[in-house]
Amino acid sequence: MTAAAAPETYADEKPEKPVLRMTGVSKRFPGVRALENVHLEVGEAEIHALLGENGAGKSTLLKILSGAQSADAGAIELYGQPVGFASPHDAQTAGIVTIYQEFTLAPDMSIAENVFIGREPGSKLFVSWRQMAAETKSITDKIGLKRDPMRLVRDLSVAEQQLVEIARALSMRSRLIVMDEPTAALSETEVANLAGIIRTLKSEGISTIFVTHRLEEVFRFCDRYTVLRDGHFVGSGRVAETDVDAIIRMMVGRDVGSLYGERPIPEHGPVALEVKGLTRRRTARDPHAIELVDVSLTAHKGEILGLAGLVGAGRTETARAIFGADAFDSGSIVVDGVPVTFQGPQDAMARGIGLVPEDRKKQALFLRLAIRTNVTIAAHDQISRMGIFIDERAENKLVDEYRRLLSLRMAGPDQAVGDLSGGNQQKVVLARWLALRPKILIVDEPTRGIDIGSKVEVHNLLIEMAKSGIAVIVISSELPEILAVCDRIVTMREGRVTGEIARTEATQEILMSMMTAHEALADRRAAVN
Repeated sequence: MTAAAAPETYADEKPEKPVLRMTGVSKRFPGVRALENVHLEVGEAEIHALLGENGAGKSTLLKILSGAQSADAGAIELYGQPVGFASPHDAQTAGIVTIYQEFTLAPDMSIAENVFIGREPGSKLFVSWRQMAAETKSITDKIGLKRDPMRLVRDLSVAEQQLVEIARALSMRSRLIVMDEPTAALSETEVANLAGIIRTLKSEGISTIFVTHRLEEVFRFCDRYTVLRDGHFVGSGRVAETDVDAIIRMMVGRDVGSLYGERPIPEHGPVALEVKGLTRRRTARDPHAIELVDVSLTAHKGEILGLAGLVGAGRTETARAIFGADAFDSGSIVVDGVPVTFQGPQDAMARGIGLVPEDRKKQALFLRLAIRTNVTIAAHDQISRMGIFIDERAENKLVDEYRRLLSLRMAGPDQAVGDLSGGNQQKVVLARWLALRPKILIVDEPTRGIDIGSKVEVHNLLIEMAKSGIAVIVISSELPEILAVCDRIVTMREGRVTGEIARTEATQEILMSMMTAHEALADRRAAVN
């Protein structure tokens, strides 16, 4: 694979007092140049957004900064002094700590143990548990983590675990904290809380590199930005002096207007799925489960139905119940006019229902196995002889068909799926279900953690699936995504359906009102229109 031509370079505005300066950084892996003469400068007490599509080189650049990888060329300066990191420990000692999207916490250890792991206070022989708990509490109080320092990490929410990672960074007296997709799994309230914490760190002179695909967050609390594309530096500047369209143009090399086109509401076919009065109560074994109360909805062949709601609304629980993954207490499911009962996902699949789960890495993909295996693992009846022996020619034909259909970018069918970008991993999951030719496909958070260009590709895939006659149900926490791809939208709150609206009548404000309203208020949404 040859290196892509360097993209057009935009303005490169320097910070007044750089804490970090990376210049001329280049890195090559077998067959690909990941970085070519990239530079990054972060100012003192600055919140700096590092932006780019999947595969732009962000992760490689940050791994070099953290000491996890070495650069082939380039230099790093910290407070004007040249530095070199042979390991993450070297970077941490210098005051640079990276908080990855997938946490590095030990779930069966306490908050205090995770904060001071490897640096426990006390003598050489004995740990001072009292001192460790006291120092941990001093740090966690400052960032709003109101938990007993001796509480096990596994008992914490995702947002609280993230605060433990931040507490660990602060305990190391960090001067620069790198946050990789810190808001990917957070609710709106938790994002606002994290933004407040980052601003508090800024007021104390700590700089932050903030990696995100959610551009609205860049404009919410970042000071400056740097954009990479295809392993090259594209531009940097002050957030206050740019806009979303300009950032997207830098990231993908074309105007935002060419990414999304007008799409008329399609002609729908007959009802493919009807859910009536679906109800699931909490049990003594699962007292914190989200209840479902009288959930009813329909999905037509050839349409994309959106399920919108805040965290805890019951969207994922509804999808799992439809797919047979979770039992429910009452209600019914009708597929193509026929009442059905599912004992498990196999029964749902036999009836033509597919589910792309929210967490593709943990619930959908076998990351160490080849792309071919991940695509064809559920379609062995199509590629096997006598149901026993895999026909490699048929397998290769199937993989190549979906590689071309989905524009799947890969080195080859034997490449490990874990080596693909997030957008291409999502395409592999979609390819698996397309190979089974489903009648109904439920897609939970289809573009979480993938870049703007890959989002558009996934959206177009969902639209093409609907055009082929599949009833597609999309669950998303991003209202712009719901409005971009769905034909009709059902809103939920606390396990209940609160309303239904056509995309042509919906706005983000109306949807938010429906998502946060009780049924009585939702019934009056026509007055809002």
